[in-house]
Amino acid sequence: MRNLDLVSNFFLSKKSMSQKKLQKLLYYAYSWTLALLNERADDLHFKLFGETFEAWTHGPVIPYIYNKYKSYGWDDIPQISDFNTNVFSEDVLDVLNQVWQEYGTLTGNQLESLTHKEEPWQKARLGLPVAAPSNNLISDTDIFNYYNQRLS
Repeated sequence: MRNLDLVSNFFLSKKSMSQKKLQKLLYYAYSWTLALLNERADDLHFKLFGETFEAWTHGPVIPYIYNKYKSYGWDDIPQISDFNTNVFSEDVLDVLNQVWQEYGTLTGNQLESLTHKEEPWQKARLGLPVAAPSNNLISDTDIFNYYNQRLS
């Protein structure tokens, strides 16, 4: 099973949720892992998973996850009843738990609103009309710099 699926399952083991909420939780988990577990923007060797985020109209999205869960539409993806967190290192599990504590109570729409106020998504969509579709990648360097700055 790929790391992205494991991280998705971690969040889905907490509760059922919309795809929008899952996408944003994945984004925050990826972003904070990038910022907390790497030291420099020019050496981002530790990534939570290999997939990249695109700057879609409703915020950061991984197309693989979108396609995997699109059959749910606006309905919640069911909660996963049993998930073994031992698949993650202590450092990664700590970040995932912090992301869940910080963002887990928010709705997909609230999380979308947060990402729209943040520089990495804004930079990736620079010059695009608000509702314009986009497959522009959100830069890991931009993510690292933005969230690393928030740590200070």
